[in-house]
Amino acid sequence: MSAALQTLHLPGAMLERGFWLYVWRVGTLESEVHYVGRTGDNSSPYATAPYTRMGQHLGYISNQNALRKHLAKRGIAPEGCGGFDLIAHGPIYPEVPKETGDRDIRMKLHEPSRDQVGAMEKLLCDGLKAAGYDVMNTVNCRWQLDNIGAKKWESAKAAFREEFPLL
Repeated sequence: MSAALQTLHLPGAMLERGFWLYVWRVGTLESEVHYVGRTGDNSSPYATAPYTRMGQHLGYISNQNALRKHLAKRGIAPEGCGGFDLIAHGPIYPEVPKETGDRDIRMKLHEPSRDQVGAMEKLLCDGLKAAGYDVMNTVNCRWQLDNIGAKKWESAKAAFREEFPLL
């Protein structure tokens, strides 16, 4: 590939930490594939911004680059793709402030939001697949939405329908 000018427009809101849902839409030479994810770690009390996850997904650290791995399983080199769209909705819940007690306390406060957004991630992934979108990953989650989470999910689903009208 020869040198060429490339641009990336990043909305400032995508820098905000918190619990987000997102879908990667990847244009390949033949079609379009998708990857569904969320921010809000399982193993730590942090919920990063979509912007941060963006670089991790396409990087080379094996426990962070799920999108790159899924593309590789299909024989797709990221560098040969036509483009990547990151469609993110959030923050659905705020990140637990770092000043809030020790790690164990922060984790206890983090888990309810993580569990709600994890349940939404599964609903989004399954919904996109059922609607016929080619989603590369599967979200395994047994968490259930509470009443507030169900309302937030309806709002998130409506937002994603702007980009994925079959959802």
